Amino acid sequence: MSSRTFPRVVVLKGGLSAEREVSLVSGRECASALRRAGYEVIEIDAGRDVARVLAGEEPDAVFNALHGRWGEDGCIQGVLEWLGIPYTHSGVLASSLAMDKTRSKEIYRAAGLPVAESLIVPKAEVLAGHPMEPPYVVKPNNEGSSVGIYIVQENPNGPARLDDDAPDRLLVEKYVPGRELTVAVMGDRALSVTDIQAATGWYDYHAKYAEGGSRHVVPAEIPDDVFQACLDHAATAHEALGCRGMSRTDFRWDEARGLEGLVLLETNTQPGMTPTSLAPEQADHCGISFEELCHWLVEDASCGR
Repeated sequence: MSSRTFPRVVVLKGGLSAEREVSLVSGRECASALRRAGYEVIEIDAGRDVARVLAGEEPDAVFNALHGRWGEDGCIQGVLEWLGIPYTHSGVLASSLAMDKTRSKEIYRAAGLPVAESLIVPKAEVLAGHPMEPPYVVKPNNEGSSVGIYIVQENPNGPARLDDDAPDRLLVEKYVPGRELTVAVMGDRALSVTDIQAATGWYDYHAKYAEGGSRHVVPAEIPDDVFQACLDHAATAHEALGCRGMSRTDFRWDEARGLEGLVLLETNTQPGMTPTSLAPEQADHCGISFEELCHWLVEDASCGR
């Protein structure tokens, strides 16, 4: 393993988002791996005093293991830019763009990438009637980990039934049938394609994080042209959004339609980071251990780009 440009590393974990518990697990695993790699590691559960705490610790770099709002939407990245501390994963602009599903779709379309029809609709209209012909998906415009997603199937009895805490404006997206595929990009390299086979029928929060909630097949057993298209589309999305470090791009594939059935859903600039998470699994498939991956991410850390 190469020398350590940033020997003293803070791992930011936890935070204030709906994905706090997932982030605590990611942060713990990354901190352990970095200690094994020879770094001095300080773990911080990111609260509203995070800027003061970071300034007191004086780290050489920050490993950002936060997920969801404030952690991957450009907010903590802006704090780290202000403090002048190099940090892992994407910068302010790429993070905020990828978190905003509508804005990222505009960028995907401009880059020639296939996306599903969608629109932003007030919550009241979603509750009152069908904003588009079913089947469709209703979800927050700026959350991850399948938080707050509702699927309205064909021939429903009525519109979506939303939780009271659903946002006032929601993304409504045409439902794409088929298989769930994902590709991790590390630097400028698309690693592989994983076929996610969820026990519940779709890859919801439970399927992502509960034991036995899903099965990951890597490399995916799909036609060569679809496999290559997934790699190419993920690399293009990573570049078009301006990502750095590692990202993961998710797809749905309707195999009855062949290559035409492949649709890009979204790009995650802070993918899950445990040894069994999707992106580290792909790295391991390519011969990159979890410890080596965490080391690479720290050495790739930067500020101001």
